[in-house]
Amino acid sequence: MRVVEGSAFVAVPLAGMTLAQMGAEVIRFDRLGGGLDAGRWPLAPNGQSLFWAGMNKGKKSIAVDMKSPEGRELITRIITAPGQDAGLFLTNLRVRGWMDYETLSQHRSDLIMVTLTGDRHGRPQVDYTVNPALGIPHMTGPEGYTDPVANALPAWDLIAGNMCVSALLAAERHRLRGHGGQEVELALKDVAAAALGHLGMIGDVTLNSGDRGKSGNALFGAYGQDFVCADGRRVMIIGLTDRQWRGICKATGTTEEMAALEQRLGTSLTDEGNRWRFRDEITAVLKPWFAQRRVSDFEADFNKSGLTWSEFRTVREAVEQDPDLGTDNPMFSPVMQPGIGKYPVPSHPASFSALPRATAQPAPTLGQHTEEILSDVAGCTGTEIAQLFDQGIVESPDFSKSRTAA
Repeated sequence: MRVVEGSAFVAVPLAGMTLAQMGAEVIRFDRLGGGLDAGRWPLAPNGQSLFWAGMNKGKKSIAVDMKSPEGRELITRIITAPGQDAGLFLTNLRVRGWMDYETLSQHRSDLIMVTLTGDRHGRPQVDYTVNPALGIPHMTGPEGYTDPVANALPAWDLIAGNMCVSALLAAERHRLRGHGGQEVELALKDVAAAALGHLGMIGDVTLNSGDRGKSGNALFGAYGQDFVCADGRRVMIIGLTDRQWRGICKATGTTEEMAALEQRLGTSLTDEGNRWRFRDEITAVLKPWFAQRRVSDFEADFNKSGLTWSEFRTVREAVEQDPDLGTDNPMFSPVMQPGIGKYPVPSHPASFSALPRATAQPAPTLGQHTEEILSDVAGCTGTEIAQLFDQGIVESPDFSKSRTAA
């Protein structure tokens, strides 16, 4: 299928990149000189955006003067170009009267347009505003700490991006069954609000009197805790299920101590809720065990026993030490990103038994495919293409070179 993307930030670029990694032809259009994400951090040593390179892997790029009538007409032609597997548009930059479903569907009646907004009223939102609005930072951070704590992971953006993918595929299936096109609209804040509802957090504050507070690195509602080891390294260990809990007790040799603790408390720690209620008492039993041992003393035994645990690392340490973040993992392959350099890049996380895993592809340079898209998708002649470049309506890093060579 061919998907056209007009986007910025995380969610919609992620949606387009995900579709590209699953085999779609994804065409991204940007304004001349680059869109909002062209220089977004993190940056490579030479100042090029690693964010852009990460979010646009495998896409095609066209650079267009979107302020000009000619540029807008070109984008309209690209979005609504004919073809059974075309007419699919992803955006979070909807412009009423031009780049909206009502206008674009006049050019193609079976158009499918997936639009992500900030909230359901059309107001702008990003992860760092949605999270505070819905209360997550008041549950995050050390126990007893009074200030809200934001999270570096844009969770709602990532979820919303994949919901854009599933929404587009659902609408395309609807169209394939003969029911025509449609606009699908979803809001970032609604994605987050729905998740709170699914996780029981809305019901919790509606039906119960207390607010869920901060609990540091503890796993809410069961047992999970971080420990500092004798070598100064920190680990996280999880006792969510009964099997995980029994595994912790056996591996640390604390089964008898935990039984004695149950007797003192007059309760059973086989119940995960009780493990949460008495987490401090459990931690007091386990803390000396970890404090007396280095990670290397128990790592092999924990893995052999099938415990659910991990070590706290920086991203740099994870890349250097964890084979799952390198080319030992078939999801990763070394990619030469033009203008940046060579480094491990992930393909789609899923593997499909009917197809070989596709290798990761580099992101395009801005406007790299402008000439190709104008010819193959917009249907422009060679003369029209040359005129568009000469008038400054479109740009490509290679067009002037190709003309000189010709």
